[in-house]
Amino acid sequence: MKVLIVEDDDRIAKPLAKDLRYQHHTVDLARDGLEGWEYTQASQYDVILLDLMLPKIDGITLCKRLRKEKYQALILMLTAKDTTEDKVMGLDVGADDYLVKPFKLEELSARIRALSRRYSEFIPSILSYGDLRLDSSRQTVDYGENSLTLTPKEYLILEYFIKHPHQVLSRSAILDKLWNLDDLSGEETVRTHITNLRRKLKAAGSADNFIETVYGIGYRLMFIAQE
Repeated sequence: MKVLIVEDDDRIAKPLAKDLRYQHHTVDLARDGLEGWEYTQASQYDVILLDLMLPKIDGITLCKRLRKEKYQALILMLTAKDTTEDKVMGLDVGADDYLVKPFKLEELSARIRALSRRYSEFIPSILSYGDLRLDSSRQTVDYGENSLTLTPKEYLILEYFIKHPHQVLSRSAILDKLWNLDDLSGEETVRTHITNLRRKLKAAGSADNFIETVYGIGYRLMFIAQE
C-alpha cells in the first residue's frame, strides 16, 4: 500500500516510516498539515496516518478538508489526547480509526490491516497467477518449485502486477503507486526493475514474455487462463 505519514515529531515519524517500509509499503512523510495537504494533491494514498496536533493545518481541519474533497484514503488519527470528545471529533470529520500515543508499531500495523479488511476489497495473503505464487504474510515469491530472491521494489512491482493481472500498467502509474514523491526516479528506473524481474522469473522457469511490453503504453502479465 501507499502510505502518507503526517507527523511533526521525528521520534515517532522516522521509526514508523522505517517499519512500514520494511513491510514493503511505499511511504511518504509530511511534517506539517500544509505539507500533508500538498502531498495528497500530488498523489493518491491508500492510508494516511494523521497526527491531531500539527503546525500550519491541524489534523482535524486537514481530515475535514480531505473528506470534503472526496479523498478516498483510509485515515487513522494519531494523538496524545485520550478523551472521548477528541475521539468523537476525529471520527465525526471522517477519520476511520483513532490510535492514542504512545503506541506499539505492532498495534499500528494491526490497525492498518483491520481497516484494509473492513473498507476495501478483500485481498488474500497468497496471490497466484499461473505458476507464480506470492505470499504476502511471509514476503516470499515462488515460480513453480523455485523461489525468487527479489529486492523490496521488485516485490512491490510484481505484487502490483498480480493484483491487476490483465491491466496494462504504464511506467508513470507504476512510479506514482510504488515510489515516494521525494524520489527523483524516472521511467528508466521502472524499465530497469522490469528487466531484472524478467531475468529472475525466466531463471525460475517462466516464459520470456511473462511480463509483456505493450509498446507505447506500459506492461502487463501475459494472458493465462485461470481455472
